[in-house]
Amino acid sequence: MADPTQEAVLGALRTVIDPERCQDIVTLGMVGGLTIRDRHVLFALDVDPERGPALEPLRVEAEAAVRKLPDVLSVTAMLTAHRPAGGAAPAAPSATRPAAPARAKPGGRTIELPGVGHIVAVASGKGGVGKSTVAANLAVGLVQNGLKVGLLDADIYGPSMPRMMGVGGKPTTPDGKTLDPKPAHGVQVMSIGFMVDEETPMIWRGPMVQSAITQMLRDVNWGTLDVLLVDMPPGTGDAQLTLAQSVPLSGAIIVSTPQDIALLDARKGLNMFRKVEVPVLGIVENMSYFCCPNCGHRSEIFGHGGARAEAGRLDVPFLGEVPLEISVRTTSDTGTPAAAAEPAGAIAGVFRQIAATAWQSLTGEAAPRRTAPRIVMQ
Repeated sequence: MADPTQEAVLGALRTVIDPERCQDIVTLGMVGGLTIRDRHVLFALDVDPERGPALEPLRVEAEAAVRKLPDVLSVTAMLTAHRPAGGAAPAAPSATRPAAPARAKPGGRTIELPGVGHIVAVASGKGGVGKSTVAANLAVGLVQNGLKVGLLDADIYGPSMPRMMGVGGKPTTPDGKTLDPKPAHGVQVMSIGFMVDEETPMIWRGPMVQSAITQMLRDVNWGTLDVLLVDMPPGTGDAQLTLAQSVPLSGAIIVSTPQDIALLDARKGLNMFRKVEVPVLGIVENMSYFCCPNCGHRSEIFGHGGARAEAGRLDVPFLGEVPLEISVRTTSDTGTPAAAAEPAGAIAGVFRQIAATAWQSLTGEAAPRRTAPRIVMQ
């Protein structure tokens, strides 16, 4: 069956009336970010922040209206509160009385995931440090250490997990309301990349990104997991704050390279999690050094030991060093993380050790078991 047309979807949404404003949600300009792929429909409803909680029935009605179209397999609608719908943008904070930074309340998380033991963010203060590569291999390392693991690709603008984990295609839905994650290398994976074409840019405002992350957490059948890793977008913006304030995060792992400029941004990321009362489980130094595969000469291209020193200075655990190795890049490009490509290899041993250290930092316990010998790269 073919995808429903955009005109058909908007036509269905024109039957949904905002009860307070007495017009349909398309005419009111509330519908945005409409994406259609493989019969999956994704869109956002832009609402007044003050009305947001009361408009959940409207969101459900909008989903139901689109779901009636014959060619639709699943529908996901998200409430966003970028501005008052049909009104002016919110006023800026007073120059004499700046807005206080938002802080997460330990008991105030709005999303609970029954069956998921721990939710851990993998974050970096800047792009280009290999955060997603570390997240993918860390997930495999945790599986190899005997844990049940999920991986959420929360980098909406640049989803890379479908390619890195070698899995694609539309996700299945048992009821038209929730999605099943895709298994890859023993990991349960979910990504917005399953629902949009790899070359399609996500031209979404911040609140739409926040809502997409929220729904990929809440409306996915994660099942029973020891840990759910969330590969965060780089930086310290809305997406990170939304996750920290709405999800009961057990901790965060910061990825950095050794050089000073990367560590400066990593420090910002670490301090952001501290401000919202999320424990920092430790720092990983990626691209720590390079060993020539021909002569064995070691070169510290980006410096070395900066992340370890920073972890000591900030009083957080240092989780380990990942060398700059060609196999890590080639295996990621072909859809098999290095830790899965050669389970008995040195790189897999590095990630298993990082996984074990992170798990101990998270729980105070050793991983349940090991499925391969510990190998430490010298």
